[in-house]
Amino acid sequence: MAAMAPAATVRVRLRAWLEARRAGMRARATARDQGDVLLGLRRVYILPTRAGLAFIVLLLVLLIGSTNYNLGLGFGLTFLAGSCALVDMVFTARNLADLRLRPGRAGAVFAGEDAPFELLATNPTPRARYAIRIDVDDVREPRHALDLPAGGSGTLTVRVASRRRGWLRAPRVRLTTSFPLGLFGAWGYWQPDSRVLVYPFPEQAAPPLPLLGEPSPDGLGGAGGDDFAGVRTYQPGDPLRQLAWRRIARLDPALGGHLVTKQFEGGAKNELVIDFDALPSSIDLELRLSRMTRWVLDAESQGLPYAFRLGRLRYDAALGPAHQAACLQALALFLLPGGDGDAA
Repeated sequence: MAAMAPAATVRVRLRAWLEARRAGMRARATARDQGDVLLGLRRVYILPTRAGLAFIVLLLVLLIGSTNYNLGLGFGLTFLAGSCALVDMVFTARNLADLRLRPGRAGAVFAGEDAPFELLATNPTPRARYAIRIDVDDVREPRHALDLPAGGSGTLTVRVASRRRGWLRAPRVRLTTSFPLGLFGAWGYWQPDSRVLVYPFPEQAAPPLPLLGEPSPDGLGGAGGDDFAGVRTYQPGDPLRQLAWRRIARLDPALGGHLVTKQFEGGAKNELVIDFDALPSSIDLELRLSRMTRWVLDAESQGLPYAFRLGRLRYDAALGPAHQAACLQALALFLLPGGDGDAA
């Protein structure tokens, strides 16, 4: 038992040393990998795999047996197999080295959705690369693989779960390969210089759109009754005489059709204003932002121009992708440090 204690201590120290080395590798990769990156040979790490360790044990057995029995063919087989292992180590490292890496596009998402990060890998050398596995650093088994022809390039998308609104930076990426024989595993780290904007998640059961310039405390509004200005989604309590029956008759409920109400202009009352200050102060901040996100999406889907007010930010009534993107970005960055807070 006393002899086993030092062995356990050695294993613990060895594991701690390996973890410290890996942490140092990741830190160096994070510090250097901004923008386009050339994964040089000095930044590729390599160790024997389990199959490689078993192969090394086999070589030792062959060498010991050949020495004890003075077997010339045994020595030849041992050194031939050892040479193949060394060649495999060189080719495994070269399969990963000298790749050029570049971040691609990153689209905005809503909180709780998977944020996509596009990664581009280019092979500038005249030799093809095979079985290069790429994924987020904390994933044990990589989910993506690339084969790159000589002078070719490839694109893949890594998805990361978003938890909060704001900017979500691309995670550290690990590239691994064990091509061609699988006796050695090579890996390298890359920190893509990209980020995704995470919008607040839209409230699921939000109240109807605030169709009055002065919304009621619960965020609801009404409509005027003078000149016809368009239609909107039916709200409980709307008079039946204001339903747009002709349009309703052309809608198929099986295809998502729903009741719509005629909207009339009656002065400033009919202006659609999405105002943060008009919401009850008793509601949680994130819930208010989620409600405004839902209202922005609903107004766009119904084709209703809307004004937007959030803190000192004021947008006049407008409609379209640019207006929607500006409003959602303001909601995503509201009260975050410098308007540029990380969501991760």
